[in-house]
Amino acid sequence: MTLDLTFLGTGNAFAPTRYWSSFLVNDRYLFDAPPTLLPHMNKLGKDIREIDVIFISHFHGDHYFGLPFLLLDYAERAPRSKPLTVVGPPGIQKRVEASTNLAFSNVYRKQSRGYDLTFVEMKDGRTATCGDCTYTGFKVQHVPDLESFGLRVDIGGRTIAYTGDSAMCDALIPLADGADVFVAECSCWNETCGPIHLTPNNILELRRKISPGTQFILTHIGAGEAPASIEEAGIWIADDLKTIRV
Repeated sequence: MTLDLTFLGTGNAFAPTRYWSSFLVNDRYLFDAPPTLLPHMNKLGKDIREIDVIFISHFHGDHYFGLPFLLLDYAERAPRSKPLTVVGPPGIQKRVEASTNLAFSNVYRKQSRGYDLTFVEMKDGRTATCGDCTYTGFKVQHVPDLESFGLRVDIGGRTIAYTGDSAMCDALIPLADGADVFVAECSCWNETCGPIHLTPNNILELRRKISPGTQFILTHIGAGEAPASIEEAGIWIADDLKTIRV
């Protein structure tokens, strides 16, 4: 099975030239939902009604504040009928409902949604099935006041691993080892990311420890140019509004 990873954005929260990070797999599986989700889906001609599952890695605004706009579109402009599942950290339903009610209270006032909307909370190390995919959440280190998760998702016999936002931590190796593709954050091209994000040296260390058949793709990127060592290691760098096929 071919995996088409369409990057709706590849920047971190402060990136001056990239949009906020998010990617869509085979038009059906969305990984994180930034505020720019809808215009970028529309610009690429993607049908938002084709999304089956949305994975939210953690509750920073550049990763989930697009959901109220998406739910508004389903309510007012692009009605859907097939079920939608949103998978996220504990509290995902409460967070999404609260933010949506603050932004567009009419969404939840509608008596008939027209489709089944299900929220599922991740637990560290728990594997679950959602539609025709299987996923496992891995708790990663990011900021102390939020539970943040990486995801390992099996789709049609292929495996995608995704760090979400993470510092270097023990969970990243079992998360990614043996996956077909590893989408990893790399929030700066130097070593000044601070203790909550991955640096190029972290990425190179992971590349040495993870099976060589796993293709690395970097996203959640800041300003500047990648060091030559990244390209020399065979690591790909995602670009906004571009699709990578693996």
